[in-house]
Amino acid sequence: MRTRTPIALAAATALAALGTSGCGSLSDEDEINTRPSWLGSVSAASYDGSSDDLLTAGLGRTGLGSATAPTFATPTAPTAAELRRLAIHTNYRALADMTANGGYGRLYGPNIDLAGNDTLGEGRIAGIEYRALMDDGSGRDNVGVMVQVPASFNPDAPCIVAAPSSGSRGIYGAIGTTGEWGLKRGCAVAYTDKGTGSGAHELSTDTVTKLDGTTAAASAAGSAAHFNAGLSAAERAAINTLRPNRYAFKHAHSQRNPEKDWGLWTLRSIQTAFWLLNETYAGLDAKDRRKVRLRPDNTLVIAASVSNGGGAVLAAAEQDSGGLIDGIVATEPQVSLPAHAGIAVRRGGMAVSASGRPLYDYFTTANLYQPCAAIAASNAASPFNTINATRAANRCASLKSAGLLSAATTAEQAEEARQKLRDAGWEADSDLLHASHWATNATAGVAATYAQAYSRARVDSAICNYSFATVATTGMPAAATTSPMTNIFSIGNGVPPTSSIALIADSAPGGAINYLLARSASSNTEDLDFDGARCLRDKLSDATLAAGIDEVRRSGRLQGKPTLIVHGRADTLVPVNHSSRPYFGLSRQVDGSASRLSYIEVTHAQHFDAFIGLLAGYDTRFVPLHVYNLQALNWMWDHLRSGKALPPSQVVRTTPRGGAAGSAPAITAANLPAISASPASADQIDFAAGTVSVPD
Repeated sequence: MRTRTPIALAAATALAALGTSGCGSLSDEDEINTRPSWLGSVSAASYDGSSDDLLTAGLGRTGLGSATAPTFATPTAPTAAELRRLAIHTNYRALADMTANGGYGRLYGPNIDLAGNDTLGEGRIAGIEYRALMDDGSGRDNVGVMVQVPASFNPDAPCIVAAPSSGSRGIYGAIGTTGEWGLKRGCAVAYTDKGTGSGAHELSTDTVTKLDGTTAAASAAGSAAHFNAGLSAAERAAINTLRPNRYAFKHAHSQRNPEKDWGLWTLRSIQTAFWLLNETYAGLDAKDRRKVRLRPDNTLVIAASVSNGGGAVLAAAEQDSGGLIDGIVATEPQVSLPAHAGIAVRRGGMAVSASGRPLYDYFTTANLYQPCAAIAASNAASPFNTINATRAANRCASLKSAGLLSAATTAEQAEEARQKLRDAGWEADSDLLHASHWATNATAGVAATYAQAYSRARVDSAICNYSFATVATTGMPAAATTSPMTNIFSIGNGVPPTSSIALIADSAPGGAINYLLARSASSNTEDLDFDGARCLRDKLSDATLAAGIDEVRRSGRLQGKPTLIVHGRADTLVPVNHSSRPYFGLSRQVDGSASRLSYIEVTHAQHFDAFIGLLAGYDTRFVPLHVYNLQALNWMWDHLRSGKALPPSQVVRTTPRGGAAGSAPAITAANLPAISASPASADQIDFAAGTVSVPD
């Protein structure tokens, strides 16, 4: 008799401890469960749902809701379990408004059941967690994959939810959005960092992170490193001499252009889940080989996530030649259209000023104009407008000197910059958010990271002379008192500035310095590194970078799969005119009558729900888009399980809470009308003759 694989043994032991049988009534097939060739060594850990669990790392609803982060027993040497707990706390809180008045613990959260009721106590969920790296054997991909199987998983009615991480976050990036919903449904949840994640390489010490967050010397980690910059000893020494205290990051410096394969890694995470589930629940054949019990034809599979994760599930649906995915929910998806998609967008009967541009185009535009627009008198009510006014005025002057603005006075230039952003495709709904996006480093870091990624540039080929480093109080690169590598797995977001690592303008007069403090050679003023922002913008015409952008353009061909796209109208990070609106039209056009895509646009909703509870002024103006993400997930479930019709494309008109900034009243159902099964004609979004029409 052949011995069971370590994974099967671990799963059987954990299931027995949790009181769940590994046997069921579905008939076994003769197909053999074959381990995917690209899947590395798999770790398995069981959680009892009390001292520790899948969703909250033992913290429960109360611990996740606390702004006080979990600590390490030995601050300089955290254990993998401690790093996991902090990662879950950080990633859950990063994507939701965690205040009670904003809805946490009342409308959503670990304690809220699928019907919206407060019945689940602390919300801990028992089960098994598997983690591994996916790679082609070279050790250069090393994409993180994780599958969580709750104790409530039923092999007689199996379901899998694919949850690729949002942004460039690590493996737990989608745990508080899609992951929580899937676990509550009793589904196995397949997560992937999709080739980005918090993999980092500290070049001064040659230290790397591993998939469990612990660190090691690059030579000792070998192929187990989540990311290695791939430098020779001499190349690393040269960087350490010329630019000490620098860091390489997986998204920016892997030379893989990770975004082009987001769909592939999402599909492979689902395949990983199928293999693991069959290792646990399928029987053996006469030759003692593990058979296949759970397959795409008897298992419900939903791919769902937000932001970059939303773009990943759309890409996966387009590439799903094997029929793995049954339904898709993409919330505020970052998705790039073909260069000449031929889709027009109209709002309120008027053509929008620009649409369908790729991320690099609109981010480098924002990086130029947002600091100047921040001081426009018409934007005086902008929340969290902490941009230095003198430096912002200098940015306006630099834009004028470069011929990018024409107005004479600073006040006029700021208003012109605001209009430039509108002309570039942002809705007026975003006017008051540009300042906070730039002030929270949500713009420049992304522009610099994607310049590297799309160019497939090595860390020693810094595009526009940008690098990542820890800094002294002067803003100049310096060794950190405590290495950020200690906890970067837990608190890093994959795109510096992150943790204590800053974005550095290496070519600034006077020496390399934090870009926020940089002078520009062209103006000899502190203008928030205008020269660097201009350089990144000019790279749009670079053939190598443009080729990288072309690699990530999507077709819109969703193969008739049921799909819900949800997006906030005020989204400033991923503007609706460059993503969901034209993608909706493109998909409807290429799939034609086979299309089953509905687009839900939510007023008074924007990209960062977490900002609602953190930045005064967001709370009075914006509602949590997460509520509509959950509605869409429930709707897709009902559609696939019981045939409930998907809602028509529509605008959902919400009501902001109002009140005083920082102390808005508690949100109620009156603020959040549900997605409608039969929206009024004045709220319906249509597509016809190549044009997406969105009501005002």
